[in-house]
Amino acid sequence: MPSVILLQSLALCVITSISWYVWRRIGVKHPLDALPGPPSQNLWSGNLPQIFNPNGWEFHKMLAETYGPVSKFHGIFGDKILYVFDPKAMYHIIVKDQYVFEETSMFLETNKLIFGNGLLSTLGDHHRKQRKLLNPVFSTNHMREMVPIFHEITHMLRDKIAAKVQDGPQEIDMLDWFSRTALELIGQSGLGYSFDALTEGSKNVYSQAVKNLVAGIFRLTVVRQFLPWAVKIGPPSFREFIVKHQPWKTLREFKQNVDIMTETSSSVFEAKKIAIQKGDEAVLQQVGQGKDIMSILLKANMGASEDDRLSDSELLGQMSTFIFAAMDTTSGALSRTLLTLAEHPKAQARLREEIIKARADKGELGFDDLMNLPYLDAICRETLRLYPPVGGVSRTTRKDVILPFSAPVRGADGKAIHEILIPNNTNVLVSILSSNRNPELWGEDALEWKPERWLSPLPQKLMEAQIPGVYSHMMTFLGGGRSCIGFKFSQLEMKVVLSSMVETFQFTPTKEIVWTMGLSAPRVKDSKDPKFKLPVMVQLHKSS
Repeated sequence: MPSVILLQSLALCVITSISWYVWRRIGVKHPLDALPGPPSQNLWSGNLPQIFNPNGWEFHKMLAETYGPVSKFHGIFGDKILYVFDPKAMYHIIVKDQYVFEETSMFLETNKLIFGNGLLSTLGDHHRKQRKLLNPVFSTNHMREMVPIFHEITHMLRDKIAAKVQDGPQEIDMLDWFSRTALELIGQSGLGYSFDALTEGSKNVYSQAVKNLVAGIFRLTVVRQFLPWAVKIGPPSFREFIVKHQPWKTLREFKQNVDIMTETSSSVFEAKKIAIQKGDEAVLQQVGQGKDIMSILLKANMGASEDDRLSDSELLGQMSTFIFAAMDTTSGALSRTLLTLAEHPKAQARLREEIIKARADKGELGFDDLMNLPYLDAICRETLRLYPPVGGVSRTTRKDVILPFSAPVRGADGKAIHEILIPNNTNVLVSILSSNRNPELWGEDALEWKPERWLSPLPQKLMEAQIPGVYSHMMTFLGGGRSCIGFKFSQLEMKVVLSSMVETFQFTPTKEIVWTMGLSAPRVKDSKDPKFKLPVMVQLHKSS
């Protein structure tokens, strides 16, 4: 009888909590009600299945074109969520009031489960302390030292592809090769560890886990809204038992992929720590010879003051974060750029001519040589503008705040709104995609891929808008204290790999490709194969 009473009491508490939650979002007027936006699709999930749909390109385009740079959409049980790409509003969210608009609890808890206590799962002073120690290893000077490692790995890739097409053109899944190359690049230059020798037919377990994890993250989007509550239920061992034995296959596979990533990162980290403790001679025996990011970071951490020093769990968290971010976003960006070049043969030929001339003049291209190739730079910028690897970022307000706009917004009642109160615990989605494609700033051709736009002055309205991103008036790498710390690393990867590939090979599209939103990845349209792939026809360039 006591157990029945306990269960009844628990059920009553749950029903009461849900009723109160729903009433607050539906029965109580919210300041965001004044903004325009699409109608909710249903009470349970609102517009979330549309916003986070892997094929949601048209919905995001509709939001931007129909409702403008400031609007709202609906979340769980009628929750009001701000959708924004207004420059002034983004400046306040990303820079000026960045400690009011912080990462969502869902984002933080998801990243803690996947990566541990790294940059993507910490806030405030904790986050600033981590970033302070990490900043020097992503400096321009350190990037210069990485170029020889990058060239060595890229030459391996080039030789493997050349061997496959030496007897004639072949259709090759370039996503697979780019994913493996990106993993090896971050492995050797970032961790002093070789994940993948790029041998034909080999399958890296970690690489496969990352690909599967990305797909799982988006299939679990709506469920992850409840993660901040779920992680408080019982001890970790109990939650792990429940996840392991519950019937939902997607969730079990998600955990399996996280376990593979965690075990791999832990083994690499422990080997690195042992080498550092043994001294310079042991470090020199490792891949990277102590010039990799993790070796430098571990040494810097040992010499840091007690207040600035990171714990082993934090260092491990950084390692897991580096591997995932550098592999997945870079391989996606490389794949998108290569396919776009395949679809624009004149641009591909022009880029090849620029690279061949530079190589004839200077031999192996160093850091400054690569950064100063104007058309290569224009192609990278334009692809990252039009097709950002991550389409948007979410934030939550930690207190009431007034958010101003660059220009008045036409409210739901037709009145002009110059600023709006954003209550505490309001979720915000900053649209990187819509900002980068805003025709009001980029011009009527904003939706076109035009590298040439970077070879002449950009529109004056764009320059005056003061977009708060760290990269070329774009939001691709964000801005403020949570901007992408590795964006220079990513640019270098792209330029080294593209220069080698385009100089040596000619690429032609073979199938229609569709791209998922979120962490952008390619699939063959209408294919029954659920795996991400990028088949492209590859042949040796005649002068190679």
